[in-house]
Amino acid sequence: MKYLLVLLKGMAMGAADVVPGVSGGTIAFITGIYDKLLDSINSVNFGLIKIIKNEGIVSAWNSINGTFLVSLFAGIGISIFSLAKGLEYVLEHNPVLLWSFFFGLIIASVIYIGKQIKTWNAQAIIGLLVGTAIVLGLSIMPPLGNASNMGYIFICGVIAICAMILPGISGSFLLLILGAYPTILGAVNDRDFVIIGIFMAGAIVGLLAFSRVLKWVFKHYENVTLAILTGFLVGSIYKLWPWRHVEKIFVKHLGEADEQVVTLVDSPVMPQNYDVIVRNGTKITGYSEAPSQLLYAVLLAIAGFSLIFIIEFAAKKLGKDSE
Repeated sequence: MKYLLVLLKGMAMGAADVVPGVSGGTIAFITGIYDKLLDSINSVNFGLIKIIKNEGIVSAWNSINGTFLVSLFAGIGISIFSLAKGLEYVLEHNPVLLWSFFFGLIIASVIYIGKQIKTWNAQAIIGLLVGTAIVLGLSIMPPLGNASNMGYIFICGVIAICAMILPGISGSFLLLILGAYPTILGAVNDRDFVIIGIFMAGAIVGLLAFSRVLKWVFKHYENVTLAILTGFLVGSIYKLWPWRHVEKIFVKHLGEADEQVVTLVDSPVMPQNYDVIVRNGTKITGYSEAPSQLLYAVLLAIAGFSLIFIIEFAAKKLGKDSE
């Protein structure tokens, strides 16, 4: 039963990792398995070879809390593969509603992570401002690379997994900034195992390396680290504002079956000024007014906001320790 609960927590983490609003690390933090997750990942090292040699595979499995990790990552995988198709469709056809839900998630996450900061001293305030400035700076930049390059996909995997286990910044949000989010989401949806495999290879490298750094930072500088993570969330609000004016685009594979319009530069606007690109065949013809869907957007933002605290409440009711 306890590992079924871990599976469910993994599904919640996977759902969070798919959307560019809240990280799986935040969900792990809320549900009380964050320290256990870092400890288990850090146990995967070269010392396992010695344990296997001297004590056997069962002892090695127990030393890394293998059943916990398998249950958790199985849940993450279930969510990622089950949600990818629906998210890709909604992202293309109803972006305002999708971003509204994400926007609600991120506001609630700011409040939740911010509450974990024990002391608001000068270091914490500086950390908050630095974290906000870093993500805000990244948010106003155009996509940073070519998401069709396999080397770049590997690097995106390294970066994204680092964010995904941080309780504060979304790995999917960084993929959005890196210009790789549609590519990875499409690869999962289309079962493109070449792109998925390269991305996962980068994720494994990043996970094993970064988890050790993260555990050390939390142990020695927890308060300022949480302040920086809160700043990351605050800075991402700019990019996740649902109503945006597209200023510059790039058409990938023009005239081909997999043609894709990529937004390079956009900026937040008020709902009444929201517009979208109108396309005629393969040509960009200009802009036109599009419905802001304000009522539905507000309701979905409230739903996203509420979800974080529902998860927190459920975690407390079920018991934070899955053991």
